[in-house]
Amino acid sequence: MRAPLLLASVLVLAAPAHAQRAEAPAVNPHAVLRAMEEAFASVADRATPAVVNVSTIIRRDAPAEPDRFRDLFGDEFGNRRREARGTGSGVIVDPSGYILTNNHVVENAQQIIVRLSDSRKLVAQLVGRDVKTDLAVLKVESPTPLPAADLGDSDRLRVGQWVIAIGNPFGLDRTVTAGIVSATARTRVGVATYENFIQTDASINPGNSGGPLLNLDGKVVGINTAIVAAGQGIGFAIPVNMARDVMKQLIARGRVVRGWVGIVIQDVTDELSPAFGVLERHGVLIAGVMKGGPAETAGIRPGDVVVEFGSDIIHEVPDLQRLVAAVTPGQSVTVVVIRDRARIPIPVAVTEMPTEDPIMASAEPDGTWGLTLEPLLSDPGTIPGRSLSQGVIVAEVAPGSAAEHAGLQRGDIVLAVKGRGVSDPAALYKALDALRPGEGVPLWIHRPGSAGSGRTEYIVLQRPRQP
Repeated sequence: MRAPLLLASVLVLAAPAHAQRAEAPAVNPHAVLRAMEEAFASVADRATPAVVNVSTIIRRDAPAEPDRFRDLFGDEFGNRRREARGTGSGVIVDPSGYILTNNHVVENAQQIIVRLSDSRKLVAQLVGRDVKTDLAVLKVESPTPLPAADLGDSDRLRVGQWVIAIGNPFGLDRTVTAGIVSATARTRVGVATYENFIQTDASINPGNSGGPLLNLDGKVVGINTAIVAAGQGIGFAIPVNMARDVMKQLIARGRVVRGWVGIVIQDVTDELSPAFGVLERHGVLIAGVMKGGPAETAGIRPGDVVVEFGSDIIHEVPDLQRLVAAVTPGQSVTVVVIRDRARIPIPVAVTEMPTEDPIMASAEPDGTWGLTLEPLLSDPGTIPGRSLSQGVIVAEVAPGSAAEHAGLQRGDIVLAVKGRGVSDPAALYKALDALRPGEGVPLWIHRPGSAGSGRTEYIVLQRPRQP
């Protein structure tokens, strides 16, 4: 039975090269380019009528926008401050007149004017805005249905896929640009609290903010939000799936309700990972637990490393932030933590995020650590889940010392070493002196801020190796 197969293989291999090439269908490069041209033009024809120009009159006494927006958007914000006027883009997502745009386009606006594709100018009402995602919803009234764009599915986007941006850069109405999806799930851009941006090289400029990013089906996959002013071809859009969820809540109740568990979190760095028995970027370290919050009630502790939330694997802080926020308050979610190198599943009853986020005698200088400590003689306040009546104060940090390399600063309060609370400098020095050269130990510290605020976090202090 094998002989015919072998013979067929030989015959294929022996076939002339020109015969194999002849079987391939001829490709007409002009036809391919015409098809691409038609695809782009078709999207522009269908979507452009739904794109609007959003102009605002800003209250002259309104506070200036954060520096991060000036850095990202260049002159757009500078002009707004000088002239008390602003301009941006938006996209009609419902024929009844609902419009999606960015929060920073309409923030502090005294009046919002929307110019439609037929040149009509309508006064828009602010339905609601969400600072944490930089989204806003407007509503205009029209005697006839308005052209509306279809919303797509941003979860299906792939890197390399063609996308088209439409907006009003520098006041140039309904400018169309094309590019590709450069990346998805971009975080730490510094624009919003909850970031999961689509990165694109489609040309986006000041004035594009709030306009749509579309796929070749003409469906909105993102809301253009930010650019890197110092770079070229680096723009960011909010995924439409996130925008859709926020929009529904803003229309229904005028605000966004998010889940909350009451924890202070930080990334697991390569310095911290050995001390907590996990790999770098494999989980999120809990640096603080809010007193009376869902996490404390469930039994979660500072020093736990969250590796799973529900059915999702956690890699870094933005992952956990988004997942917690997306939970409907009242639901219970199983949180898997690593504690003392053991996996522990903990059910947590998620509640609604508060309207305002909760903030959270000298020892001799030590030559080994470059660290001067003082006892905490009085209770200067509280941090989430803990009184500051215990701990030791960092009085001095020697330049170039192990303490400085670890990131300790004057005024820090060391609350615990290796998970055990400390109440006097001698106890902390004793714990540190037990370390071998090159060995590190996690310190849980509180770094005070202004007006009684501050943050708790873990750092690793490593004993210097012998010279």
